[in-house]
Amino acid sequence: MYQLPLTLHSGGEPLYQQIYDSLAAQIRTGALRSGTKLPGKRSLAAQLGVGVVTVDTAYQMLVAEGYLEAVAKKGFFVLEVAETVERGGEDLVPIPEEPEEPPCRFDLSTGSVDTDLFPFRTWGRIQKELLYAAPELLSHGPRQGDRALREAIGSYLATYRGVVCHPAQIVVGAGTEYLLSMVARLLQGQAAAVENPGYRRVPKILENSGVSCRCVEIDGGGVSVEALRRSGASICCVTPSHHFPTAVTMPAGRRSQLLAWAREAEGRYLIEDDYDAEFRFDMRPLPSLQGMGGQFGPVIYLSTFSKSLAPSIRIACMVLPPELLRRYRAAYGSYANTVSRFEQQTLCRFIEGGYFTRHLSRMRSAYKERMERLCAALEGALGAERIELQGRHTGLHLLLTLHEGPGEAEMVRRAAAAGIRLRGLSAYYMEGAEGCPENTVILGYAALRQEDIEPLAETLRRAWLGK
Repeated sequence: MYQLPLTLHSGGEPLYQQIYDSLAAQIRTGALRSGTKLPGKRSLAAQLGVGVVTVDTAYQMLVAEGYLEAVAKKGFFVLEVAETVERGGEDLVPIPEEPEEPPCRFDLSTGSVDTDLFPFRTWGRIQKELLYAAPELLSHGPRQGDRALREAIGSYLATYRGVVCHPAQIVVGAGTEYLLSMVARLLQGQAAAVENPGYRRVPKILENSGVSCRCVEIDGGGVSVEALRRSGASICCVTPSHHFPTAVTMPAGRRSQLLAWAREAEGRYLIEDDYDAEFRFDMRPLPSLQGMGGQFGPVIYLSTFSKSLAPSIRIACMVLPPELLRRYRAAYGSYANTVSRFEQQTLCRFIEGGYFTRHLSRMRSAYKERMERLCAALEGALGAERIELQGRHTGLHLLLTLHEGPGEAEMVRRAAAAGIRLRGLSAYYMEGAEGCPENTVILGYAALRQEDIEPLAETLRRAWLGK
């Protein structure tokens, strides 16, 4: 019996662990071939100057993990293990993180909210009560979301968005992107029309889930039905309440045309993202497209609580037509729900207690005041005759066009140099960006502090006008 090349070190890891690590490494790299018989426990213990129990512990670990086979009255034999390359030393190879956006003085991106408006006290109180009073929430719940929450959401959507559905048609999930990907897999092999310009993640999610995408242009009423027909798509993704990024609200006539298109052929669906519907400042928003189509209509309705509460509270919902609901349950009936039940029940009580509608009213007032103050500051700094501001009626961003400006790309570059993060409108065109209005950028103001509004406007004046 040959001696194994093993060296032990005092003061480090336990001796049995050192023996295990060394033998496992030799087996993985092929230094110890399959079928090789290892020294007996007493023999190896004598060689290394350790106790027999120490060697036996290492051997038993190797047996348990499939490196060795213990054969009665014969000893321990090496099992076949695919050779792997052993890394040298204990240092991990550094892998770079995804690049983060650099810090800036003024953040006008559209994905932020004002965290100061979050209902910390009420939300925290409800969660604390649930933590002590409802231990059953530690267990799994219904796969589509807790029934009480779906009923609360259904009641809210019926009252404020005109949605017509039974709670069983509602699915709660961790964000609209997650829910959209689930729906897309039910529609694999079909083609979807997506708004151009529009939210770039939508076609990415659909294509990743097996749905091909075709861009259709936007006009003053939203998606062009003529362009939709030319596309040959059987699915149409729309944001009728507040199109991103143009801020267009789709009129009732255009909505009726879309519903008529969907009903012309079997298997056609409209995917309605009710984006920013809560934030309309001049009048009550039009009812949802789903409400116009009815409970059995061809509309898949999506909504999220990210803007009304906080992006990190990953609660969204979708309403499925009965036929798609049947297919959804067949495909995902065994999937666990992706939202914590404590979060679900906190939101449920928040809605049922009337806190949510009061919270939204407070947010609308705060954001409307901020928007009006920002518009006034921009017109004062840049000149009301030199700029055009769109999107004042709804949503949490503005489109600013600077007449006779230096060009969109230069406006974005100069703003960044001055510490302002914003994007140009052309960034949201999937194709045909040459038709994008000139000198137009997008200003998200949700996270903009009141005291920063005038300094921001003055900084933009110096960056763009050089005065």
